[in-house]
Amino acid sequence: MNKVSGNPLKNRVKARLRAGGQSVSNQTALMVVTALFVSSYLISNTMAVKVIGLFNIFFFDAGTIVFPFAYMLGDVLTELWGFRIAKRVIWTTFFCNILMVVCTQIGVWLPAPEHMEEISNAYGTIFNCVPRIVLASLVGFLCGELSNAWLMVKIREKTKGKHLWVRTIGSSAVGYLFDSLPFVLIAFAGVVPVRELLLMMAFQYVSKLLIEALFGTPLAYAAIKFVRKYVRLDYNN
Repeated sequence: MNKVSGNPLKNRVKARLRAGGQSVSNQTALMVVTALFVSSYLISNTMAVKVIGLFNIFFFDAGTIVFPFAYMLGDVLTELWGFRIAKRVIWTTFFCNILMVVCTQIGVWLPAPEHMEEISNAYGTIFNCVPRIVLASLVGFLCGELSNAWLMVKIREKTKGKHLWVRTIGSSAVGYLFDSLPFVLIAFAGVVPVRELLLMMAFQYVSKLLIEALFGTPLAYAAIKFVRKYVRLDYNN
């Protein structure tokens, strides 16, 4: 008699993850990564209203903390589903950002009761800044993300699918440059002094790249490995 090895329930779950519902599994994984990608950008744009200053030398917007993880998710999208799908998700995120601005501005314009005027003013202080920041983000976003995704594909062709870290860091180094420069100029020119503006550009670029290298790339490796192990992808990437 053959001996049943391991936990039967665990074995059934693993078998179902590997073999069950190719299309559904692929769509679910893509849906989750897309949702996280879009959410990262919306959160980053809202957080970018606050400028952080460390020791009166390093200046960066709070969205810088979250932003590299959006790039990491963009790398995962391109690596697993290809440039065509990544480009669709990028444009979807673009229109989601516009929708967020429209909705928050409606909230700003609508009247508030007198006893909640203080809260209404605080709401307006935050979200009146968001349209300019989102405009800056949209310009930088399209330039940075599209170049990042395109470079991921080109570097992958050159390296024959090897050395994922070269693709993630190399494409991000160029993508962050195309993103950070227009973003800082459009979002903060005339709002902060020139010295702080230049320091913000430099620190934002370097900090994003460091976060990508130290945290984003290891997370990308883990996410890609997990999806390839448990999801039957519809695309041969």
